Amino acid sequence: MSDQTKPGLLLLVGVNHMTAPLDVRERLAIPAARLADATRSLAEQPGIREALILSTCNRVELLTVTELPDGSGEDAEAVTTLNFLHEYLDIPADAVTPHLYKLREREAIRHLFRVASSLDSMVVGEPQILGQVKESWSIAREVGAISSAGAFSSTLDPLLQRAFSVAKRVRTETQIGSSSVSIASVAAALARKIFGSLANKTILLVGAGKMSDLAAKHLIEQGATTLLVSNRTEARAEKIADTLRTPTITTGVIPFEQLHEQTHRADIIITSTGAGQVFLPEHGRELIHRRKNRPVFFIDIAVPRDVNPAVNDLEGCFVYDVDDLQQVAQENRSLRGREAETAESIVQMEAERYGERLAQAPATEAIRQLQSSAEAVREAELTRAAQRLANLNATLTPEQQTVIEHLTRSLTNKLLHPQIVALRDDGKRKE
Repeated sequence: MSDQTKPGLLLLVGVNHMTAPLDVRERLAIPAARLADATRSLAEQPGIREALILSTCNRVELLTVTELPDGSGEDAEAVTTLNFLHEYLDIPADAVTPHLYKLREREAIRHLFRVASSLDSMVVGEPQILGQVKESWSIAREVGAISSAGAFSSTLDPLLQRAFSVAKRVRTETQIGSSSVSIASVAAALARKIFGSLANKTILLVGAGKMSDLAAKHLIEQGATTLLVSNRTEARAEKIADTLRTPTITTGVIPFEQLHEQTHRADIIITSTGAGQVFLPEHGRELIHRRKNRPVFFIDIAVPRDVNPAVNDLEGCFVYDVDDLQQVAQENRSLRGREAETAESIVQMEAERYGERLAQAPATEAIRQLQSSAEAVREAELTRAAQRLANLNATLTPEQQTVIEHLTRSLTNKLLHPQIVALRDDGKRKE
């Protein structure tokens, strides 16, 4: 095996709502509390120079820059990433491999731009994904998995910043975000669709994160007037309840340890803790008994799921998870077809432009170093000539100095021209 290393290869490996069922995504999901540690661990894998992990309810993606020795094989970079998934998450490779997509270089760039612009989302145009990508980028920088300093220049840092600019351009130049919807808003629309009116229905939010807050605001827009909140950290539940309470909106807090005792008060339960199965079949049976057989609807927008799927088998319990919401979201997609086409064109153009820049980066750097070295030699020779003239008690007029400056620059540029052309041609051939 050669000691030489290949240029850094941009690789994206992942699963999303289109390639993997929910039970697979659950096993791959990395909680926010573990994301920093997971990103650091991925960056420490052999041959990985930079790394970023994006883990949401609809996708888990690992974006890396690798530098493996020559002769490692075409798929060695992906194997390294798969080994990380197997070891860190304790998941057999054969359980994940059928659902994975592996994208390299320009394909990875285009995919990242589409994700940041919300073109690859379950709900096209939803605004949350850009914030999630930015959070992953921030964490990767904090743990040293992305760097713009040190022994090498970063590939991921400028790429991510460009992705954010592309997403902003898509939002500015298209209407893809108009009447934008998120998983939370789809959940709220589904609740209204189920009951017709939410005016006399009690909504229980289990989990007090951003998704719950969004869901609550959308539910109020859909007509809800009574909201209960329960969270492991009661202060966060109280904060959401206090924020949403108005003269026409009644809110309350259920202590998390009393959740199952008081769940029967709610007609619709929206869960988003992602902390594991909060509601098991036995909880569902007790809930229906307390409600005197009145139906209850669970809308589970957490990954991993908060509600055991078996709860849906109980009479009177109706459970919708994030994959079920996709059907509701489909109605929205048709309304955004033209805007999505325009957005796709923007992303494609930006991805091609950035891909060309990335492919030519080695040649550009080589040209810069060549020009810098030549300029250093030119300046050194001018300094030496000036010293000789001084020893001869000879001086040049400003006009003569300008002529010599122009002459030496012209000679340097003409001598370098064939080498620069050769480097640029070589860079284009490698694209």
